[in-house]
Amino acid sequence: MPVLESTDRAMPRSALRHHPIKSDTDRQGKRPATMTGITPVAQRASRQRSPEIEEDGTPPDAPSTGPRPKTSRMKRRGTLRIHPLVFLGIGMITMLALWTLVTTVANWWSVKWDDIQYGRPRTFQIDAVVGHNDAPSNPSHFIVINLYGRIEIIEFPGGDGSKARIYIGPQLYGTGSDLVPVTLSFVDVSGNGHPDMIVHFENTQIVFVNENGGFRPATPQELPTIQRYLQQHGQ
Repeated sequence: MPVLESTDRAMPRSALRHHPIKSDTDRQGKRPATMTGITPVAQRASRQRSPEIEEDGTPPDAPSTGPRPKTSRMKRRGTLRIHPLVFLGIGMITMLALWTLVTTVANWWSVKWDDIQYGRPRTFQIDAVVGHNDAPSNPSHFIVINLYGRIEIIEFPGGDGSKARIYIGPQLYGTGSDLVPVTLSFVDVSGNGHPDMIVHFENTQIVFVNENGGFRPATPQELPTIQRYLQQHGQ
């Protein structure tokens, strides 16, 4: 008799017919709701994970209807701290700019006011009775001019232009010296009984002594008495 040879090799699975396993519900004649014969496949680590939910409960791919709230981490990163010295420096620069502006405006207004009062060149006029052929009803007339920084004084004794006299004062130097106003006053400073002529400019007083029908500069011997008088009377 022919003998069938046995083999250790197993039959391939493709040759086996599929027999679904019946569940207990199938045995009772009911249709299963789900297929229990399907084996779930384990998710690989290399596969893309499902989108995570943001902290505010909104998926990252969901359409935004408004600005997304910033997280506390973003707030901490976006905060810019300014050193207090920055504010101090800004304040000092602002004060310097204001001071420069105020000083510029004050100087400009001072020059404009002098232009209104004394004109250009700076000119000042006054009448006074000094005893040079004059009287209260017919005083002498004086004109002082700052001509390019040079002080010149013109006297019309008793208002008579034909007897005019010119007195030369000091020369002024520096920027804007030709815009310095010069004024006159008449006070008996030397004590000889005649009013002397005092020239005022830039907080400075120069005295011309009234003598022999005219004015002359004070001598070094007369200066102490004149300076003492000016200090006492605030001239």
